[in-house]
Amino acid sequence: MAQFAVIGLGRFGSAASLELMKLGHSVLGVDTSEKLVNKYADQLTHAVIADVTDRRAIDELGLDNYDVVLVAIGADLEASLLCVVHLKSAGVQTIWVKATSRAHHTILSKLGVDRIIHPEEEMGVRVAQALSYPMVNDYISLGNGQFVVEIDVGERLDGTTVEQFLTESQENIHILLIKRKADVHVHPGGSFVMHTKDILVLAGQLDALKTIAPMLS
Repeated sequence: MAQFAVIGLGRFGSAASLELMKLGHSVLGVDTSEKLVNKYADQLTHAVIADVTDRRAIDELGLDNYDVVLVAIGADLEASLLCVVHLKSAGVQTIWVKATSRAHHTILSKLGVDRIIHPEEEMGVRVAQALSYPMVNDYISLGNGQFVVEIDVGERLDGTTVEQFLTESQENIHILLIKRKADVHVHPGGSFVMHTKDILVLAGQLDALKTIAPMLS
């Protein structure tokens, strides 16, 4: 279990906080709004009202003891940047920040934060991918054009063996695992027979995954 602090309990910050709690982590939620802090007080490990533009508030919260501090402050650019400066001065090792504009991103990159997040842009990319490839349930970019994708097995592949699928695809892709209800088959052999409603988890270059997309519809 890791310890996270989330500064800003608006829609983005609260969603991240609640999901971290579901994943079994300890979460400190911080906001200037008493209403928001009270709203999430019973759902987070700790929730406090604090003005993080004040360096003393940062010190009192002991944020340097947390594994990661996520700055999820919304449209207040000055508050976000002041908070980051204070976190850096306080010795916080890992800082993730939500950026609201390109200017915000540029300044944050100069401050040396560990990760800059653009929720709207990142969600826009995921929506575009979903529209373009509706057979893909989820995906993770590994960098350098490599992706891991989760795909439902459709009727076209029903009864097809792993070996037949890989031969027909003629692409350099790998089947990492196949999920069938509660069962998970890791690196299934060539004779494994796939059925409708199985879930394939594939890895490969994006171009290769695009090429086999028609087989998966």
